[in-house]
Amino acid sequence: MMLSICTAQLNFVVGDMPGNAQKIIAAAHEAHAQGARLLLTPELAICGYAAEDLFLRPAFLAACDDAVKTVARETAGLNGLAIVLGHPQKLAAGDPAFSPCLNAASVLRHGQIEQTYAKRELPNYQVFDERRYFVAGQSPCVFEVQGVRVGVLICEDAWFPEPARAAASAGAQLLAVINASPFHLGKSAEREQTMRVRVAETGLPLVYAHLVGGQDEVVFEGRSFALNADGSVAGRAPGFKEKLVFAHIRQAQAAIKIEAEVVPECSLEADLWDALVLGVRDYVGKNGFPGALLGLSGGIDSALVLAIAVDALGADKVRTVMMPSPYTADISWIDARDMAERMGVRHDEISIASQFEAFKAALAPHFAGRAEDTTEENLQARIRGMLLMALSNKFGAIVLTTGNKSELATGYCTLYGDMAGGFAPIKDVAKTRVFALARWRNAHDPYGTGANPIPERIITRPPSAELRPDQKDQDSLPAYEVLDAIVARYMENDEPIESIIAAGFERADVERVTRLIKLNEYKRRQAPVGVRVTRRSFGKDWRYPITSKFRA
Repeated sequence: MMLSICTAQLNFVVGDMPGNAQKIIAAAHEAHAQGARLLLTPELAICGYAAEDLFLRPAFLAACDDAVKTVARETAGLNGLAIVLGHPQKLAAGDPAFSPCLNAASVLRHGQIEQTYAKRELPNYQVFDERRYFVAGQSPCVFEVQGVRVGVLICEDAWFPEPARAAASAGAQLLAVINASPFHLGKSAEREQTMRVRVAETGLPLVYAHLVGGQDEVVFEGRSFALNADGSVAGRAPGFKEKLVFAHIRQAQAAIKIEAEVVPECSLEADLWDALVLGVRDYVGKNGFPGALLGLSGGIDSALVLAIAVDALGADKVRTVMMPSPYTADISWIDARDMAERMGVRHDEISIASQFEAFKAALAPHFAGRAEDTTEENLQARIRGMLLMALSNKFGAIVLTTGNKSELATGYCTLYGDMAGGFAPIKDVAKTRVFALARWRNAHDPYGTGANPIPERIITRPPSAELRPDQKDQDSLPAYEVLDAIVARYMENDEPIESIIAAGFERADVERVTRLIKLNEYKRRQAPVGVRVTRRSFGKDWRYPITSKFRA
């Protein structure tokens, strides 16, 4: 006996229930036409993940219910097709606002809801807040399709032994796991290994259906997969792309074997690049911006953001602006022009010298007797931010900020200056990784927008904000290799200060960097959202008070 399963690895839009429903309906018709008799959709596919406090609005849940009914009605004629549909569900009719609901998966067949399963394990760590919105389920869900008994799990359920064990005890011969599991570097391999443990514990093969797409700061990479009962990879879908993925289940006596295409794994750099590109593309596209613009300084951060933006949106939707000050080196002008030409984008130059002098003149009576300091440096950054936002207002394009994680951690950025904008593509990319990613992109052209886009001098010259004569980043910060390692240990992994020092770092460097991290929380709270690519980003993962005396 053979069962064909289709995984709808699709990109949904939060809150677009009619559009999401039509995407699922179209997938169901195509899957059925190609012989599939089971369609798996991602977790909460009907509304998109994560809808956050929309889950607390009765009108939102009612619209989700209507969309589920639409899918059931519009697929009723697909003979023999069962659909596992992810959606939120009210606990009871007439529940008031702010009532929790269920993170559910319903089995639809012949226009009817046969069963509904409620997610049992509700994550409440990293970017997850599911206990704020959902009530945990209690019971397993097993249904039969073409002689195969399928047990349904939802995402976090499969990271714990009990839900899979309960499905097996209820007679499941195959585990179907529907997911919306946010990306971070290394997460794909981690998922496969964890699911391999579930397979070993239950003795059951497993199909893992995953979401793809960007939603605000999180990205879902797809890469749905299937494991045979021996833990071997039977199928793996491509990452960061929409795709209907087919797996064929062959049953001979008691044994089940899965056959599907296995797409090779990618390098960490390739995954990181794809995640950043998809995050930018979906934030710009789903929010209706006609394009993007950014300040191109001739430095490596803005160069990397430009390459990401062009890969995400196309050169015709990206505009760069060089805004030189009296401290801008000639090579910065040259390199910025060179890169814009390589990428084929519109490039403009607006000197800020006259505006800078005007601000200084206006403030001179008030600053009398005080030497120039970071105030004048920040004036330049804020003039640039104002010009970029004016262009954004006039033409509708979103401003992409160019700050990296190292700068955001230590406050080496200007509030209302280089932090001004709508989206921060590399806010979770440390400076050392910025350099590595620039070299990787120069060696690869994954989206066909041009090889070797970043001039070599941009990568090799010492980084500088160019806000005072002969300025270098390392005048104000430890070497980036040291800085980034301390940030990773303290911020991403919550290591104590004394442990970091014991690992071989200089006490002065550790105390300086960790002090800067704590002092600059007020800046990060006002920073634009950006793509999350590590286990812990400065976003939903990081919730620290601005006002605090705790210094350890």
